[in-house]
Amino acid sequence: MKNSMSRRQFILAAGALAGSAVLAGCGGSSTSSSSTSTSTDSSSSSASSSDDSYTLVKDGTLTVAAELGFAPFEYMNDQTGDPEGFDVDVINAIADKLGLQCEYLPNQKFDTLVPLIKQGGKADVSIAAITITDTREESVDFSEPYLDSNQAIVALKGSTETEETLNDASKKVVCQSGTTGNDWITENLPNATCVPTDDVTPALTGVSTGSYNAMVVDLPVAKYMLTNSFSDLDIIEEIATGEQYGIAISKDNPNLTKAVNKALEDMKSDGTMDSIETKWFGSTI
Repeated sequence: MKNSMSRRQFILAAGALAGSAVLAGCGGSSTSSSSTSTSTDSSSSSASSSDDSYTLVKDGTLTVAAELGFAPFEYMNDQTGDPEGFDVDVINAIADKLGLQCEYLPNQKFDTLVPLIKQGGKADVSIAAITITDTREESVDFSEPYLDSNQAIVALKGSTETEETLNDASKKVVCQSGTTGNDWITENLPNATCVPTDDVTPALTGVSTGSYNAMVVDLPVAKYMLTNSFSDLDIIEEIATGEQYGIAISKDNPNLTKAVNKALEDMKSDGTMDSIETKWFGSTI
């Protein structure tokens, strides 16, 4: 699991997604066929020899799964109904370098993303600010890291809460289910009541209204959401977890992982990644 930077209010429109078969990042509708990449674009990172070929859910298309309520990394534009954000720009740039179109599946719950990629057949990759962990690597392969991150504890402005005071049976600390924030609460606030939820916006709203004492969430997301939508909240502590985000890919598709890594390498060397980071975070990370 927002990329950064602002310009809109974010209330997740999950209901709006339910009726759409596929959300296009830069392509059209998706189908369920498996094929070998056939791009002949000279700039493509997909090798032309069969030894370096990879399979795709839909020929010519990179099908992406994500939880689309994690601004600024991925969220729904409430005007266009299309996904946008830092991760969306990254995966669109990767698809472009592979000579592919890019399509998003309807919104998924975060804790279903790794199992979905492991199962195969529905999406080729998942990019959703997913921290690379040993446990997740047992199920899927990851690309090389594309962004570093830490965690943050968020509470009401003027709150006297600290990590120590939150570690109490009377305190409720919210997080997004299946995230490293969820893991951090379990490990470091064992006496508190951990409240996993599906979406970040309702969780932060609960902190604003007093339903929860605090939230643990990825630091870039906290900074973005507090700047743009939750001015009544503060980051009361930054937690140096040293996390790195990666793109999840099936272990059965190792050449796609190689192709994605080559595209990321090219994006870092040609300035594309710096440009995307500056767009969303105001500077390179």
